[in-house]
Amino acid sequence: MFEIDRIIQTALQEDIGSGDITTLSTVPKGTPAQAELVAKEDFYLSGIEVAQRVFTLLDANVAFDALREDGGFVKRGEVIAWIKGDAHTLLQGERVALNLLQRMSGIATHTAAFVAAVAESDAIIVDTRKTMPGLRVLDKYSVRMGGGQNHRTSLYDGVLIKENHITAAGGITAAVAGAKKRAPHTLKIEVETENMDDVREALDAGADIIMLDNMDLDTMREAVELIDGRAIAEASGGVNLETVSDIAKTGVNLISVGALTHSSPAVDISMLFQ
Repeated sequence: MFEIDRIIQTALQEDIGSGDITTLSTVPKGTPAQAELVAKEDFYLSGIEVAQRVFTLLDANVAFDALREDGGFVKRGEVIAWIKGDAHTLLQGERVALNLLQRMSGIATHTAAFVAAVAESDAIIVDTRKTMPGLRVLDKYSVRMGGGQNHRTSLYDGVLIKENHITAAGGITAAVAGAKKRAPHTLKIEVETENMDDVREALDAGADIIMLDNMDLDTMREAVELIDGRAIAEASGGVNLETVSDIAKTGVNLISVGALTHSSPAVDISMLFQ
């Protein structure tokens, strides 16, 4: 909760600054108000408690009645929450609450589309670290609300040896050996590979997860066959809603999709005074 509060307080300070001059000029302090959050399109909900926290951080006396839960499907026209309190509080919190709720629900909805596209396979859709700076905890939570799973959270909780690490270390074998000496035994070691020679070297070095980066489908199938369960196979690069189903059919275990958190369109939600 501390990290979420930090995000919200930063956003409120950014938006309100020295004061909401429009509200202060037009609405008497203490004016009671009631508003509803309304879905303007179909989507999967994420962030309803975050939206509530925006208002209660401004005023603990605000009443927020959430009518839908995160992870649920919302139809256009549905009221997802009622808010009651001082009009100043509702007006000052409106944009921050909507910005976060719309972004989070957009990520959940986009993720759900990818999950549905691979439903006939055993492949799992996962996110990446390509999140909005400062909003990673919310972005990754929203991926889960859309039915996806999280890759490593940050640099500290997983070993992912990528192209530049390999070059700097002097090769895959050397990089994996260094990771095995340094990393705790509780962390898996993943290696990014670009061709079949890389896959073979990563297997021989003892990688736990092998990322098949930007490989064509035929190469990916060959790599999965070679790996044969000795490591987790992850597809990455060139993944979109048009390609993800065919990628899943190659037999990979994981499909990482950066677009979940860097390119999901925000959904349309309005806050309307009653």
